[in-house]
Amino acid sequence: MKDFAFFVRNFQNLVCFFLPLLEKIPAKLLPSHIQNMVSLISRTGRHLQRYDGACRLVVGCIPYRFKKSNKLSSMDETNCEDIEVLVISSQKGQAMMFPKGGWEMDESMKDAAQRETLEEAGVIGRVECELGKWQYMSKRGSILHEGYMFPLLVQKQLEYWPEKNIRKRKWVSVKEAREVCPQLWMIEALDELVMRQTHSPRQQKEELNGQSNM
Repeated sequence: MKDFAFFVRNFQNLVCFFLPLLEKIPAKLLPSHIQNMVSLISRTGRHLQRYDGACRLVVGCIPYRFKKSNKLSSMDETNCEDIEVLVISSQKGQAMMFPKGGWEMDESMKDAAQRETLEEAGVIGRVECELGKWQYMSKRGSILHEGYMFPLLVQKQLEYWPEKNIRKRKWVSVKEAREVCPQLWMIEALDELVMRQTHSPRQQKEELNGQSNM
């Protein structure tokens, strides 16, 4: 039994190490058996959790894509309504939010954000420039968290993922995301993502849209 536990822990680390490489592989070229193995492994425990003093460091992503049917309102602007974001339920199913989790000592911040997004939301994509840093209290108000959020342009949506049985996921409009997400710091991160995308040139938007088609 100990040998099996050792194998699982090391396989988890191996999967997380290769995640940055997997997300660069076109979705159509990712073998289904590799996809299934990756999607069933999730890290557990907090023995590698990073802290800054008493403050727990947390990272997450806002998974997004562009709607295929909408046309741009002008030649140079992306409309907020062109964007869809992926929200997930909390473990107890009482709220919708964006995927996030602890930043661990054996991974970079972007790798941690990508791992959490895979584990909780079951999507793979390109992690873009940081949206910002926020501080918030834990649910019980006992631990201060410092949260970092990144945009993740979704390139692959998995059928199976580690937390499929305990979370629901749903693609929603930016407006709906603002309404269903109770965490104000995540809404601020979403507003930053929207501000960036609405100032993106049409050519860049069309290129990203082609990469995000699944």
